[in-house]
Amino acid sequence: MPTVNKVLIVGGGIGGLSSGIALAKNGCSVTIAELHKEFNVYGVGIIQPANALRALDALGLAEEALRRGSPYGMVKMCTAAGHVFTEVGVPSIGRLPSHNGISRRILHEILYEEAVKQGVVFRMGTSVAAIENKGEEVSVQFTDDSTGTYDLLIGADGINSKVRSLVFGNYKPRYTNESVWRYPFKRLPELETGYMFMGRHSKAGLIPMTADTMYMFLVTSEGEDNPFIPEHELVPRMRAWLGEYSAPMIKKVVDEITDPKKVVYRPLEVLFVPAPWYENRVVLIGDAVHATIPQLGQGAGLALEDSIVLAELLQKESEVEEALHKFMDRRLARCKMVVDTSVQLGELEQLDWKGRLPEGTNLGAIIGKASAAMMQPI
Repeated sequence: MPTVNKVLIVGGGIGGLSSGIALAKNGCSVTIAELHKEFNVYGVGIIQPANALRALDALGLAEEALRRGSPYGMVKMCTAAGHVFTEVGVPSIGRLPSHNGISRRILHEILYEEAVKQGVVFRMGTSVAAIENKGEEVSVQFTDDSTGTYDLLIGADGINSKVRSLVFGNYKPRYTNESVWRYPFKRLPELETGYMFMGRHSKAGLIPMTADTMYMFLVTSEGEDNPFIPEHELVPRMRAWLGEYSAPMIKKVVDEITDPKKVVYRPLEVLFVPAPWYENRVVLIGDAVHATIPQLGQGAGLALEDSIVLAELLQKESEVEEALHKFMDRRLARCKMVVDTSVQLGELEQLDWKGRLPEGTNLGAIIGKASAAMMQPI
């Protein structure tokens, strides 16, 4: 990698950490600037489909994620009463299972520990205030007034990316009229795989995280005005939504939803920046450029894939411009398919909850087609 030796990554999430690991393994000097003074990853889970595990495997971390998570097969789709009517999900890839449920905190620990091992330097409590994007280098002023010059700047700072706003303009996330609620539990003995329950006005799921823990997700439509929900309303509102479910596994845990500080509530927003995702020596990855919603469980997986592909091309190509051009060729259509399909599924769910789903619509078939596409090589 003769043309890229010194790299700044803005954002210490999944995309930033995985990029840092991949580039450091290729011999780069990598610094990660993280806005928060301490990492504070919320304590519910994340679904890792097989393609995300494949990307982790390229970093040498898939086995550790599987060891500290909970591998499982296809997801059982159920009625609100708990009757299984089909299975969906991604096929396995080689030795890697269809899915792995894992705590977000544990996944972050795995990535952070490996980044430190690879010599990545962390600048906590700082971000970028100004960027001078030159032809062969990029100069940065940080929010603590210090400065630095780098061969490449990677914006991995999420859906509200500061790097994006400074270099690429004013792209705003779009609220999808859906929100997701999450809550952690001790694992039910009968939870042998992931489950999804389709209600008349929402959908819920139970996903294993470790041998002893699981989490619930609940997708609802809170209205077009995206209302703020104060902390004291989180528990009663989540439990009220779950009132339509008579599935035994849901009924067993709903009364355990008692602590508002454990309720993770997020409005679901999307963002897709048109090509190119780079300008001179600045490139965007992950949610900074293709933030999706969780209908396909692919948000973190896309960020991991971005990291692997970018590091591979920067290692292979002698010119940075050519590497970034090929990065776009390999990532644009794939990421757009995930965002578009996820939005389509969300819109169809909302039509279903209103009793207006077009006759013959098969959500499982849409999920299956997209999931099969994600198993293709990156």
